[in-house]
Amino acid sequence: MSLHHWRWIPNALTFLRIALIVPFAMELHTGSYPMALIIFTLAAVTDGVDGYLARRFDWRSRFGAIVDPLADKALLITAYLMLALGGVFPLWLFLLVLGRDLLIVCGALIFHYGIGRFEMAPSLLGKLNTAIQIFAVLVAMLLQVITMVPPWINSALVWVVAVLTVLSGAHYLLAWSLRAWRARLS
Repeated sequence: MSLHHWRWIPNALTFLRIALIVPFAMELHTGSYPMALIIFTLAAVTDGVDGYLARRFDWRSRFGAIVDPLADKALLITAYLMLALGGVFPLWLFLLVLGRDLLIVCGALIFHYGIGRFEMAPSLLGKLNTAIQIFAVLVAMLLQVITMVPPWINSALVWVVAVLTVLSGAHYLLAWSLRAWRARLS
């Protein structure tokens, strides 16, 4: 059996990550931070493995290129919502993270239907923002489990996430606006 027969694995891992969102949210809702941390870590591992396999064996697909980042965003938005509802993060941070992601999705749809097809390619700033958002969720959950960590760490992470979220959202807005403008001129 050739490696080509296994190309479904990255998409299956993406679906597993999507399936983990509900149990993750339920654990956060009940305040079971250790179990939520385990589920979130498992979801993060599936994201890394599916990306590695897709690149390593060229098992990439248009479907995976669209669904994988949406699964990541759904997991992160769920984390920020549940942590905000639990009082770990401020509600405004959840709204900021959600607003940025909605801006990106709406911008992509407007570009797709108004200008033409495009390839989803996250910017370096967007990747940094996502990494910091993930790190902040992990640290916030750890702070709920290990209470000896200074509480200012959570506050600092909130502000770092907020600044990077605004900067990366503005960057995407500017980059896609320029791309649309150039496409209209040609």
